[in-house]
Amino acid sequence: MGGAWNEQPFAGGWLRAAGSASRGKLPFLRFRLFCVPLPYGTADIMNRQAMKNIVFDLGGVVFARNKNTCRPELIDFFSFVRAEKMPEFWEEYDRGTLTRDEVTDVLCRLKGCDRDTCAALIDEAIDRQEPIAPTERLIGDLKAAGYRLYVLSNMSREFIDFLRRVPVYRHFDGDVVSCEERTVKPEPRIYEILLDRFALDPAETLFIDDRPENIAAAERHGIRGCLFDRRDPEAACDALRRMLLA
Repeated sequence: MGGAWNEQPFAGGWLRAAGSASRGKLPFLRFRLFCVPLPYGTADIMNRQAMKNIVFDLGGVVFARNKNTCRPELIDFFSFVRAEKMPEFWEEYDRGTLTRDEVTDVLCRLKGCDRDTCAALIDEAIDRQEPIAPTERLIGDLKAAGYRLYVLSNMSREFIDFLRRVPVYRHFDGDVVSCEERTVKPEPRIYEILLDRFALDPAETLFIDDRPENIAAAERHGIRGCLFDRRDPEAACDALRRMLLA
């Protein structure tokens, strides 16, 4: 990301992030950049007192497949989910307008594999979802500190049914999931549902996601967005701790 450096005060420090100087504000913040402590008593536009609601994306932020324990064939088969633009068929699966059987047919054609193999790989992809350890610890600590926690996720029926049974999910006060709403991020409607359903004040709400376009869409609704670096979740969560719990 090119452009000038911009600085934003945030929870006891200044976040410095690369962005466009001409826009006059940051579309999102990158956690891997550094924090410089603010002088004691300095006004803070995004301090712990201002933030009451923390909203998490799921895939790549709260849950992921562990590349160290997954078969390389599985990682390669689903490499498209980390593409810059999600394939349309998978987006419609997340929206709830394509069934698992229909998605299996598409994947068979795309990957050139038989139906049984494809179905088994989808089962394995679901079963291999596990909490990202630094995020799991952070969620527990945020809950203990009194924050209200929510989910805003693009997720298909079979995946979300599995994830809701994982213990970390009990910390969330509510969720908005694309397959149940028939709308996906970054479409405006899914953010409107989040704010309306839980009566959230956008100025008191922080949204954490690993895709810039989803962050930008949240900010158009007045929600503060923070971009999570899924390549380094430990560093991302350490920065969040300094911002929200220090």
